[in-house]
Amino acid sequence: MKINIITLGCSKNTVDSENLAARLKAQGHTVCFDRQRNDCDAVIINTCGFIGDAKEESINTVLQQVALLKQSHNHTIKQSKLIVCGCLVERYRDELAKEIPEVDAWYGVHEWEKIAQDLGTNNSIGTIDTIGTIKNRPLSTPSHYAYLKIAEGCNRSCSYCAIPLIRGAHRSRPIDDIVAEAKALVAGGVKELIVISQDTTWYGLDLYHKRALGELLERLATESGAPWIRLHYTYPSSFPEDAIDAIARHANICNYIDIPLQHINSRILSSMQRGIDREGTLRLLDTFRAKLPDAAIRTTLIVGYPGETEKEFEELKDFVREARFDRMGCFAYSPEEGTPAESLGDPVPDEEKQRRVDELMAIQEQISLEKNQARIGKTYRCIIDRTEGDFLVGRTQYDSPEVDDEVLINTNELTDTLTQSHINATTAPAPGDFVDVCITDATEHDLMGRLVIPDCFR
Repeated sequence: MKINIITLGCSKNTVDSENLAARLKAQGHTVCFDRQRNDCDAVIINTCGFIGDAKEESINTVLQQVALLKQSHNHTIKQSKLIVCGCLVERYRDELAKEIPEVDAWYGVHEWEKIAQDLGTNNSIGTIDTIGTIKNRPLSTPSHYAYLKIAEGCNRSCSYCAIPLIRGAHRSRPIDDIVAEAKALVAGGVKELIVISQDTTWYGLDLYHKRALGELLERLATESGAPWIRLHYTYPSSFPEDAIDAIARHANICNYIDIPLQHINSRILSSMQRGIDREGTLRLLDTFRAKLPDAAIRTTLIVGYPGETEKEFEELKDFVREARFDRMGCFAYSPEEGTPAESLGDPVPDEEKQRRVDELMAIQEQISLEKNQARIGKTYRCIIDRTEGDFLVGRTQYDSPEVDDEVLINTNELTDTLTQSHINATTAPAPGDFVDVCITDATEHDLMGRLVIPDCFR
């Protein structure tokens, strides 16, 4: 069969889809990751059920595929099988099956092997849970970067979050297995490993009875051969300082920390069950900046949490102004069934939530603009992600793919530069190449630059 997998939501879902694709390919199927394709025998949609907007996107994507299949059927084109899986199904399987009967099959987050079994009978690749991985999994990302999932599930009890209800308890993968996968990915051409799980700072507590993220980073840095290693999804409470030390010690671990703080007001943090207060958050940020003065810090915040007063929101705005994060995202609170915060109701009107999102992001955009403009005239090592129109699009170590800023290099100027340096234009950088770029201009979201030609090529 030709099978198309459409992945929604976070990078953890991306890895699940890639592992499923490996299973299906081992059974002889042809697999692609293309939301625009409509000529396959089966379409699998891996859904997200995290917050309201994500659930809405998942449902809309399913309905769009239903409409496409109906259209194909009306034109006597072979009708494809439509399969929906993942987080949304884990939470709302019965309701979804009743409301969208056109879907052929529904699977939760622990049924990846069952999908493969139902689409074929060859089980030669063996049993594997979402916690594990399959050797040589096909990547849905560009071939030069890959997500490296180190654990499944979550043991946190954040009041607003349904992930533990969906994914279950935290389960760490053995360090040896993770390092072996990292080596295989690098051997296959991956230049950037992005370490992920629901909470990477919890890593090791279940398996080794201690936080082992620092040890894992140490081994990845020294054994994987990856030019760049990036850490995502850290948690502020009980942050393992040896992980900070590992980042500081190894040049191939990006100076980048992704740490969703969610709020700064101690009362709200307590209600959110985050395990940290305002003072603890500020101490942690001070530690980051003392030990990693060059690091980019990315965070996400939640506004409109039940009972958030205007005064508490103003405190959050002041915090953003003072903290001057390199990257920041903001979500409006979304009540989720079965979470502790559900009992608090949803007293902040949607219009007020959106106003708060807009005000907070306006502050951050000005900070981002100032920080980016301060980079003008400086040279940075960049990885090229893609070509887009007249530009090569790359990133610095301070930017993660799809969520952060990009560096744009005008290909017309690049050709002139190469020609003037007596370099054949066919040797221009390609996706996956590392280049040095001098920043010439900046907006709040992008950097513009020119390629720096090494003296030996001039």
